[in-house]
Amino acid sequence: MDKKLLFTDASLLQGDRVLPDGYVAIRGETIAAVGQGPAPEAYHNFERVDLAGAYLSPGFIDAHCHGGGGADFMDGTLEAILTAARAHMRHGTTSIAPTTVTCPDAELFRFFDLYDQALAIRDAMPNLMGIHLEGPVIALSQAGAQPPEYIRAPSAGYAREVMEKGRGHIIRWSLAPELPGALEMADFLQSQGILLSIAHTEAMYPDVLRALDHGFTHMTHFYSSMPLLQRVHAQRVLGAVEAGYLLDEMHLELIADGKHLPPELLRLILKCKAHDHLSLITDSMRGATLPEGPSWLGSKDHGIPVILEDGVAKLLDHSAFAGSIATTDRLVRVMVQQAGMPVAEAVQLITENPAKLYGLFEKVGSIAPGKQADLVVFDQDIRIQQVYVRGTRVQ
Repeated sequence: MDKKLLFTDASLLQGDRVLPDGYVAIRGETIAAVGQGPAPEAYHNFERVDLAGAYLSPGFIDAHCHGGGGADFMDGTLEAILTAARAHMRHGTTSIAPTTVTCPDAELFRFFDLYDQALAIRDAMPNLMGIHLEGPVIALSQAGAQPPEYIRAPSAGYAREVMEKGRGHIIRWSLAPELPGALEMADFLQSQGILLSIAHTEAMYPDVLRALDHGFTHMTHFYSSMPLLQRVHAQRVLGAVEAGYLLDEMHLELIADGKHLPPELLRLILKCKAHDHLSLITDSMRGATLPEGPSWLGSKDHGIPVILEDGVAKLLDHSAFAGSIATTDRLVRVMVQQAGMPVAEAVQLITENPAKLYGLFEKVGSIAPGKQADLVVFDQDIRIQQVYVRGTRVQ
């Protein structure tokens, strides 16, 4: 029998507004009704969940995540995929795109097989929205934490092989567009409906303009592993970062943990870029949700030791960050409490915006009748109280 729930006395997040005294009725996996004030009599026999004024939000969508809960999506086991996804789900992530790293082809293709298996598991699992490939087609000088020995040269032939192995699960590919052969590769991927994202790149403004003509409309972890303004002889040449600001078509994703992008920089981005072209992402490694201390960046076979401290992963010598350990609720909290964004607008950056970007808005990303009942309840301090995926409480 279909589950019937009625949320009452909610501070309902609808677009850029907070509607007090809201109600939401759920029948089975779907939202049946949304409104303010007393719920219609037709829903009075539903199980009532009194939120006592807490926020009721669409489920959070994380389109760039490598792991959490001590597991990495590239660990090579089904259990690792489930562990990482569930760790983030408990913090409000109801849809997630497991993200790969630069690795041997055999390891990548093994992940594709395991992803197939994970899709069949629905119990206490967020929606697996598709696979995001980060690398291996990247600039060596901007590899960051990506293993340089597995970087590949771009080609349409390589893209075709990977797409065939991916069996329709790949939704996005992050790569460096300035590399020889990258634009031809992009042309093929665009024909397959893949979101093209600029990442780990030496692209300057003219390169980004050419990339835009070949379907690149997104920038992976804005500011990280991409060049800024440079002086070439007597001329100042804009980098990829300035191109992201200047080109209205470019959608930027932000690791809004307050560390990779400090609050002052987040405020600058909000001031300079249209908010409907911004999304929040965790880009988390396995250390997300774990206590501070030793950890490991990347897969068990090809990773490096790191230390978790001060809300971020660091190299052992403390010379650089080694990855994010953010969760989606933390991203919203930083945007509200440190960047000064109204809560409803901050939530749009991790619900409505990514849902639209990935063509999922008819199903998720807002609270509306007929949509999937993915919901998050949190308090005034943006601390998670309840999480629902497809109408079932999972936290």
